[in-house]
Amino acid sequence: MSNARIIELPKILDERGNLSFIEEFRHVPFKIARAYWVYDVPGGQGRSGHSFKKNCELIVALSGSFDVELEPGNVVSLNRSYYGLYVPAGTRRELKNFSTNSLALILASEPYDAEDYVYDND
Repeated sequence: MSNARIIELPKILDERGNLSFIEEFRHVPFKIARAYWVYDVPGGQGRSGHSFKKNCELIVALSGSFDVELEPGNVVSLNRSYYGLYVPAGTRRELKNFSTNSLALILASEPYDAEDYVYDND
């Protein structure tokens, strides 16, 4: 398996509401080149099913929950906004089992490049 791992993000607890944050090179081991989010996925459905040649990611469940299936069949459940899953380049991942109204934030080390995607399951 790859070096994918959970990274605990800072939590500032306050009776008015809690706050968490992410800083490049401090909480993620890469320079953040892109941020994107996945939303309005029908409950129980999934997205993705690929790896990247160069791109590394940090995946955070900002709202709701979903699973991230990593190679080979390892599943990590994300359901707290203060945990991020670091996924290094070359690691196949599939986002699955979205709860209704989930919001997934993905921070990426590379700008979008269609040539970086690897869809081959082998």
